[in-house]
Amino acid sequence: MDFIDELKQFAKRVERLIGTILTEEATKTSIIMPFFALLGYDVFDPREFVPEFTADVGIKRGEKVDYAIIKDGQPVILIEAKWCGEPLEKHDSQLFRYFGTTPAKFAILTNGITYRFFTDLEETNKMDARPFLEFDITDIREAYVNELKKFHKNSFDVETIFDTAEELKYSSEIMKYMAQQLRAPSDKFVRYVLGEVYSGTRTQGVVDRFRDIVKKSLNQFINDLMSDKITSALRASATPDEEAESAPDDVAAATKEDETPRIVTTEEELEGFFIVRHILEQVVDRERICHRDTESYFGIVLDNNRTKWICRLRLDGARKFVILPAEDKSQIRHEIDRIDDLYKFRNELASVTSRILGN
Repeated sequence: MDFIDELKQFAKRVERLIGTILTEEATKTSIIMPFFALLGYDVFDPREFVPEFTADVGIKRGEKVDYAIIKDGQPVILIEAKWCGEPLEKHDSQLFRYFGTTPAKFAILTNGITYRFFTDLEETNKMDARPFLEFDITDIREAYVNELKKFHKNSFDVETIFDTAEELKYSSEIMKYMAQQLRAPSDKFVRYVLGEVYSGTRTQGVVDRFRDIVKKSLNQFINDLMSDKITSALRASATPDEEAESAPDDVAAATKEDETPRIVTTEEELEGFFIVRHILEQVVDRERICHRDTESYFGIVLDNNRTKWICRLRLDGARKFVILPAEDKSQIRHEIDRIDDLYKFRNELASVTSRILGN
């Protein structure tokens, strides 16, 4: 089993347990230690995974960090653990104190769900205030999994990780910033954009007036970019035989084609397909999720089998609908305003897929 598949399997276990874990100690034993075991460490061998590691701070003696990962007899990673229901924002100062007193180059702050990875990019032997990597076990993303792999016992190398940490840290911060601007552009960002396209004085009134225009323009640009990528991918995947079949041989064939209702798969339907596939990637291998278009609806199915349908989209009328199969084989219809509303049915889609899989 690939590492990412092991992570996804473990994530399902974590999601089942979260509601029953009421203490920090239970968090450690039920989801934090198993996570590091997944990374290849023997969590019961004190030669490589030490609980209650002593990290004396200044004149204070007996200060202990929850765990330390040991390599060649020296701590290389410090781990501070908290209860899974506790936000991490208030606890990095404790880890900050420990960091400079040991040879460890990396520190991890976690509540068993979110893992924040720190190092000393800005000042040697002084832990950075912001993590260079943040990983959420309930939101597994392939790019972050590739970075997490570097912390696996079999591939752990201090220099390799440190060399990529700076780029990772700032690219992550840039993406967070851009996501924030997409949701609610700040005054500073709007002023910057206006400086490139607007010749008048950028007063506060002008900034407020253009804020929604900037937001809509950014989101439209992203949507257009996605549509272009989807269209390019479909063109690239078309075989020569398919292209030949689609071309009429003569006028008679063209006439016959005109007389027959044509099924046209729209970009909006394809966008819906990719959204559903993204939603379900933690439930089933994404390659098993297929689409089958018909004259009356756009179907999303498992294993290209129309009897294993996950949902059906009806997007060509004045009103848009997503249709889900109920356990009694009836159909449940929900009206949606736009294709992004499919994210509201994340749980229902996962439940239907699990039922099809027999889970």
